Amino acid sequence: MILNPPKASREEPKFMSRAIRLARRGMGRTSPNPMVGAVIVKEGRIVGEGFHRAPGEPHAEVEAIRASGIKTQGAELFVTLEPCNHYGRTPPCTQAIMAAGIKKVYYGIDDPNPSVIGGGAESLRKAGIEVVGQVLENRCKALNEVYLTNVTLRRPHVYLKLAMSLDGRIATRSGHSQWITSEHSRMKAHRLRDRVCAIMVGIETILADNPRLTTRLGERSGRDPIRVVADSNLRTPLDANIFNQTSPSGVIIATRDNPPSRLKARLEKKGAKVIQTASPDKVDLKDLLSTLYKMGITSLLIEGGAGLAWGALEARIVDRCLFFYAPIIIGGKSAPSGVSGIGINRLEEAPRLVEMRSSKVGPDILVEGRVVYPGEPDDITDKSC
Repeated sequence: MILNPPKASREEPKFMSRAIRLARRGMGRTSPNPMVGAVIVKEGRIVGEGFHRAPGEPHAEVEAIRASGIKTQGAELFVTLEPCNHYGRTPPCTQAIMAAGIKKVYYGIDDPNPSVIGGGAESLRKAGIEVVGQVLENRCKALNEVYLTNVTLRRPHVYLKLAMSLDGRIATRSGHSQWITSEHSRMKAHRLRDRVCAIMVGIETILADNPRLTTRLGERSGRDPIRVVADSNLRTPLDANIFNQTSPSGVIIATRDNPPSRLKARLEKKGAKVIQTASPDKVDLKDLLSTLYKMGITSLLIEGGAGLAWGALEARIVDRCLFFYAPIIIGGKSAPSGVSGIGINRLEEAPRLVEMRSSKVGPDILVEGRVVYPGEPDDITDKSC
């Protein structure tokens, strides 16, 4: 009889959780690269860690290897994404791992990038390194939902954010809308602006509210996203607040296929980039996303209005919803709702949210989740545009 049988060790989730927390330090700053964190463990203890900070900077694996020094020999590596095996702005991480003498690699998710797609793990195995994949896979997928959308769909990842009353209204019957939700919710929304490449509203929001669409984080500095307006008839006023001379971010006016040339010239003279999309009578959102992605925009936040919200859902381009509900009831059949448009005929046609969570934000409630459309699988990497 064995008096003290060895206990099964399940340390993998703990160390991968640490790698995920490290990866989040690069949030909003790594585009078009993914967020990646790495931890090196020897004899059950962390001896080095790192995360990817920005494009062109060392990858997380290299940062962790440098932090570990000579302790990498015979150690284990935990990394949130399959290590790359190709040359980009930096050399392959697989080569650094091999040179460091690491004996075993745990990674969170396969990299769907055609330049990697299984080659990183296979390269390590051929070098005699033990490789274990899909550790905390769902959490690692959620971490890099923007990157996964970019690589698999070749378009920006789209967030739809709305601020509403409990009965789903975004303004009163007279149009009064500032402010429905609390300062706490507005600050959280500004933190999201700081993370995305671009923010978009419809022309009706510009005309009604004249927003600045900048990032305001109090004493902490933030980054302004590129401002995008869906404006099929080029009605954006030249004195609109989006033409903010103190912000380095530009303005894009998205319009239809053949807008009035005189109005286009006026907006371009103001400094806006006018993007004509494929539709003859409205902004073709799918075509717009394709153009934005080619411009290097990898994430887009839609903040209103109701018509644009429905148009984005109807076009199946919304990837994640964030709905802030204030503890008030506005009522009135003429008070605008958060989503308008023609709507659906049958309930089975409705987009639905999965992986939902709710949280208190000051006095408000935030409900968020990933959007799945009818006929689509739930898997984050299998969504179709």
